[in-house]
Amino acid sequence: MNLLLVEDETAAARQMQQLVQKIAPDYTLLAVLESVAETVGWLNTHTPPDLVLMDIQLSDGISFDIFKQVAVTAPVIFTTAYDEYALQAFKVNSIDYLLKPIDEEELKQAFQKHRNRHPAPTQVLEQKIHQLLETLPVASSWKRRLLVKVHDGFESLHLDDVAFIRADGKQIFAQTINHLEYLVDDSLDELEKSLNPARFYRLNRQYIVSIDSIEKITTHFNGKLKIQLRRCKDNDIFVSREKAPFFKQWLNE
Repeated sequence: MNLLLVEDETAAARQMQQLVQKIAPDYTLLAVLESVAETVGWLNTHTPPDLVLMDIQLSDGISFDIFKQVAVTAPVIFTTAYDEYALQAFKVNSIDYLLKPIDEEELKQAFQKHRNRHPAPTQVLEQKIHQLLETLPVASSWKRRLLVKVHDGFESLHLDDVAFIRADGKQIFAQTINHLEYLVDDSLDELEKSLNPARFYRLNRQYIVSIDSIEKITTHFNGKLKIQLRRCKDNDIFVSREKAPFFKQWLNE
């Protein structure tokens, strides 16, 4: 069977190709595409593949824009690095979604689903994609302000003033570029969904950081990265070995 890979991150694309060769050698990779425009052009000029592996966030937009411009008849397995609205893709699409870093066993199960099923009719697939498009956030919907607690009330804090957000036990704190710290009601999981991924990154279970707050990055034991933040007293902030390639890609975008 023929496979199309849509992935704009070089490291992620390389990893996916290696995994596919290992767990699904009966699939032939037709092409690796990096953008919405490139994918639309390819699909308009080639025979449809049997399966598409598609990252959600591409260099020139969200991959669901592809379905607005060209008929996609092949089943799709979506992948995502940090945007949890991929959970919505799982609800409406007929194959699966995978969270990066890709787990080999989960990918194997997704391919098995494809082998065991019959592709949905084009009309049904297009209807499901339309439903999904209505639920996805657009660029203008990213949170711009953050409601924080002050004394016996609340204050609306502009996210441009936020250096990082950290978890301390069950409490969540936002620290500003002016060294002020505020208590926040939202969880890190909730904030990760609503913050602009071009500006904020979820380092680990404790920290979401603004790109401007990163002062120094050093390599650490076993492939981890150690992060030093401006205006932060915590000297033990790490990015895992599995997440390190995607973090470096985010820094380079």
